[in-house]
Amino acid sequence: MTTELDINLHEQVVERALLVGMNITTVSKRIDDIDINDSMEELKELAKAAGAEVVGSVVQNRPAVDAAYYIGKGKVEEIKGYCEGLDATLIIFNDELSGAQSRNIEDLTGIKTIDRTTLILDIFAQRAKSKEGKLQVELAQLKYRLPRLYGMGGAMSRTGAGIGTRGPGEQKLEIDKRHILNRAADIRAELKLVKKNRETQRNQRKKSNIPIVALVGYTNAGKSTLLNELIKTHKDYESEKEVFVKDMLFATLDVTLRKAVLPNKRDFLVVDTVGFVSKLPHDLVDAFKSTLEEVNYADLILHVIDATNDSYEIQKKTTEKVLKELGADDKKTILVYNKVDKLELDIYPKNQDDVVYISAKQGINMDKLLNMIEKAVMENTYDVELLIPYDRGDIFSRCKDKYNIDEFEYLAEGTQFRVALDEEDFGKYKEYIVEK
Repeated sequence: MTTELDINLHEQVVERALLVGMNITTVSKRIDDIDINDSMEELKELAKAAGAEVVGSVVQNRPAVDAAYYIGKGKVEEIKGYCEGLDATLIIFNDELSGAQSRNIEDLTGIKTIDRTTLILDIFAQRAKSKEGKLQVELAQLKYRLPRLYGMGGAMSRTGAGIGTRGPGEQKLEIDKRHILNRAADIRAELKLVKKNRETQRNQRKKSNIPIVALVGYTNAGKSTLLNELIKTHKDYESEKEVFVKDMLFATLDVTLRKAVLPNKRDFLVVDTVGFVSKLPHDLVDAFKSTLEEVNYADLILHVIDATNDSYEIQKKTTEKVLKELGADDKKTILVYNKVDKLELDIYPKNQDDVVYISAKQGINMDKLLNMIEKAVMENTYDVELLIPYDRGDIFSRCKDKYNIDEFEYLAEGTQFRVALDEEDFGKYKEYIVEK
């Protein structure tokens, strides 16, 4: 028999969130060029991604930040009234709050208050699936909360459920600074072991000389959809190898590597990385650096951009900023404008050498993208005809496996085939070239 208590236990509590943003009117004191309306719309999508119901949005124009209440005490009192009228259970600020500001606002309104950083960290805590991802998120949360330990009073002692309380957020105030520092040290030690394993795998991939193509871009630009389309070219493709896709921010977090095939039949690896977002917490970038470093080892970067987003230029700059932080801003890059099937007019600029307009979902211009990838990753290769003597069958076998050769001819002198050799193999097999 199902009791009312059982029903309540299985019901998921949906928090009713009021969003609060501040538009700094003094140009010299602004920290970014992002339009406040676009930023608030993104905050709304982030709140939805965390599982909240957005019940309202407030923007305060001020010349500068208020040290005690961020938007000023009077405005916070107004917000208290809005919350009562809207039955809001959560206030989410669009910018990062200090521990004291968060505590002051909570004391005045009596409502749980979090900032954009806490919200993003909460989404990551929900979505991280791998052990490495979970450790990285926890480390970022600890680093973020450590300096706020004494300012967050009630927030740190919360034991209830909901946004901002997942992961280490459930720890109570009595867990002191030393305990947090010790836990952070333990996580770093565990991540070092994971990083060592990742480097071993990376070295093995390097030895195989398989080209690596990394997908980067703003969250929800369609990177995972693109990856799923690219891997369908491989003979070993199975639907189980596809990654999770959903029209929401940060649908996937963990780095994924899959095999795909170029038009010339050669294998390449596709690496899907975590999406970026404006005001991405620095601690999160820092914690995920070992994962994002996969970009540094790629032969080519596909910078995926949502062509339907009005702020795609700002999103492009945000991604480029993170790539610069990672030291990958000088990598060979193709700009991939995705979702062109959703544009109101079926008109968009012509494809260029390093720019292509596609729809991964509808397959528009995917052939052009694959040709561009092939041209970019095969730039330092040599298209040659080889004639391998029968007593060197080991060479033919190696080339057949490495370059996916399925067209060859048995002649009296040996096996003849055409192949695009990389620089290392070109030097090794130069003596067997019959035609350049």
